[in-house]
Amino acid sequence: MPSSPTPAPGTRANNLARVLRLVHEDGAQSRAALTERTGLNRSTIADLVAELVRRGLVDERVPDVAGRVGRPSPVVTASAQVVAVAVNPEVDAIEIAAVGLDRSILVRERLLNEALPTPDAVAATIVDRIAAWRRGPLAGSRVEAIGIAVPGLVRSSDGVVRNAPHLEWADVPLAELVATATSLPTVVDNDATLGAIAEHRYGAGRGIDDIVYLNGGASGIGGGLVIHGRPVAGAGGYAGEFGQNRPRISADEDRRTADGVLEAEVSRRLLLDAVGLEAADDETLDTALSAAESSTVTEEITRQSHVLASALANAVNVLNPALIVLGGFLATLVELRGAQIADAVGDLAMAESAEGLQIRQAALGADRLLIGAAELAFADLLADPGERS
Repeated sequence: MPSSPTPAPGTRANNLARVLRLVHEDGAQSRAALTERTGLNRSTIADLVAELVRRGLVDERVPDVAGRVGRPSPVVTASAQVVAVAVNPEVDAIEIAAVGLDRSILVRERLLNEALPTPDAVAATIVDRIAAWRRGPLAGSRVEAIGIAVPGLVRSSDGVVRNAPHLEWADVPLAELVATATSLPTVVDNDATLGAIAEHRYGAGRGIDDIVYLNGGASGIGGGLVIHGRPVAGAGGYAGEFGQNRPRISADEDRRTADGVLEAEVSRRLLLDAVGLEAADDETLDTALSAAESSTVTEEITRQSHVLASALANAVNVLNPALIVLGGFLATLVELRGAQIADAVGDLAMAESAEGLQIRQAALGADRLLIGAAELAFADLLADPGERS
């Protein structure tokens, strides 16, 4: 779904958007702080905040500061009652959450699949959970839009899932399907692209403008890019498919497939098999891998870390990022073999490209894809709150 045009700088609509984005992205702000950060005068800020309060987008309160002389500046917060529904359909489960404009997660569920979810089943699940939540935790809330993070190739212009091979979806107009079922604006993008946005704005990549993000999930490995502070999706929205690249594997004992792509060699399924689990969420798998003492498990972790490092070195040579962020089961690999991975990347990449490189776990953990999907859903509102609210 195309985003609404950004209001012209200096207009009232633009100033409303600036204030709303500040409290959405940076949390509660006093009116005095908003005055300083925007360069607008106090009366203008007071007027803008009053309009955002009237529209239900922010809350304002006067803090009770003991011993303070004079009236303190009112504090403005984004509203938790304006909600985006964030969805991540995967082969093993559908994760769905309601995320407030203040970035609080009001309710969250992980619904295990008995079989691969069809697009219609995902839409029906979203309809069912929104209806249930409106009778419970979202009573009195306003659902603004739905954002869906899909493990596959998504045409960003219209939310068509061109190919999600592990889900067995092809050319699915998912945004249209869910919007029709729910009567709510719906936007869809690649899960790793949204994970990259979330980690850049709020997680391990905050304040860093050149980032490679790799997401390890049940469907394999995807990637997202932030270059010069902006997400880069490519001509059709398909950039970042690191999982489909073929890593350099120099040691025969590290190879599991004859000519396998990265996600065939560095695999969540292989890690689950090593610890004897049929299925698990990221936290359960992380705990099992961290506690394992079996040589089979430790050897598999080491092997996957070798292969992962070669793929990361290729990304470093091509993109010269300041930071690589690893999410999902890849975050566990860097937690357990961080020094090994960093040393191998340093050995395999061009020294100049790897200079100053950092490799970090995703700071948002299991929330990263849902927060990214919520950011996508809130994008039009944040760009023009006067138009959408």
